[in-house]
Amino acid sequence: MLTRRQSTIALAIGSALSGILAYLVFALTTRTLGDDAAPVSVLWSYWGFAGAALTFPLQHWIARTVTADGTGSVRAALPRVGGLVAVVAILTGGLAWWGRDPLFHRDDPWFPVLVALVTLGSALMGLVRGGLSGESRFGSVAVSLVAENALRCAAVGALVVAGADDPVEYGFCIVAGHVVAICWPRALYFDRGRTSVRPHSAIEFLSGAGLAQLLGQLVLTGGPVALALAGGTAAEVTALFAALALFRAPYTLALGMVAQLTTAVTRLVVSGADATLRRIRTTTIAATALTCLIAGVGGAALGPAVITLVFGESVDFPAGQSAIVAVGCALGVANLVLMITALAYDAPRTVAVSWVVAVAVGAVAYIVLAGLPAAETIVWCFLVAEAVAFLALLVADARRSAPAG
Repeated sequence: MLTRRQSTIALAIGSALSGILAYLVFALTTRTLGDDAAPVSVLWSYWGFAGAALTFPLQHWIARTVTADGTGSVRAALPRVGGLVAVVAILTGGLAWWGRDPLFHRDDPWFPVLVALVTLGSALMGLVRGGLSGESRFGSVAVSLVAENALRCAAVGALVVAGADDPVEYGFCIVAGHVVAICWPRALYFDRGRTSVRPHSAIEFLSGAGLAQLLGQLVLTGGPVALALAGGTAAEVTALFAALALFRAPYTLALGMVAQLTTAVTRLVVSGADATLRRIRTTTIAATALTCLIAGVGGAALGPAVITLVFGESVDFPAGQSAIVAVGCALGVANLVLMITALAYDAPRTVAVSWVVAVAVGAVAYIVLAGLPAAETIVWCFLVAEAVAFLALLVADARRSAPAG
């Protein structure tokens, strides 16, 4: 068993390597297929949303439930959870079939089938990582992060060497990554143990956490799409995509590391360590303020040059917008921490409501700021949504851990 420090380092390395391998998979696919990679790109995007809506909530539901209530509670809820996942897979596959022409520009059933398989695979990885997290096997969680995209990378590499040019085959490579789940069969076994929660509470948890993470993902990654719909130029859309890809890196890293945070905070909640939880909140506020300051100054001073260096001289992003995006992404990391804390308290409704409010306020901000250039409007709306989510989650956390009386 790894120490806490070793687990943190392992998760950080695993997250970083997984991200690099993911970029490599997509780069190899697009370079090989060219314009024919479009349906694979759509499937790849869907995989990201499936991870937010299924992998993330399942992983943290199991980690939280095993820590607070025992494995028996997970076992009792699994039939309902499995039914929910099956329904989601059928619905997403059906919707993909209905919209197959605009989505994939194909009339065959292969990509709708792949959508359903990605849904099932994303849920499976959530179950495996949740089981591993519940047992504090964070080294294995880190290995699973790397192995999933390493297998995809190997599969795509084999297709490239073989000279394959069928997008369906590259689509199956995305699904293939989920096969690594078979490496940890014990993670999917939950003994009867004690059962202290209602089975249907799992659906409440997964629905709230899934909606919140999905909305958070849309806010964090949807800027380029929103800008395109708002009338931004192709150059502006590309520049915003590049800026978000750069400044979102710490969030991507944190997303793989918070597996450890769920069990740690849940133990504090169960033990009633309210004073410690309040200190964590104070530390989070201070760290967020400092990080936002550094991100804002660094984003303005270095952001444009780094973006041009990484993505090419044709990508030009203004310093002011760079600072705004950098601060918004820093708040995104803080929101992830606060959301994990809320889930440790078994408060999925809180995180869902917080993100619904944040998106609604962001939409209002778009109307209010409509007089600005499209690119400025979108980046400000992004910052507003992240800031509102931060405040909403922070207020909810303060109320939960306030001293009695």
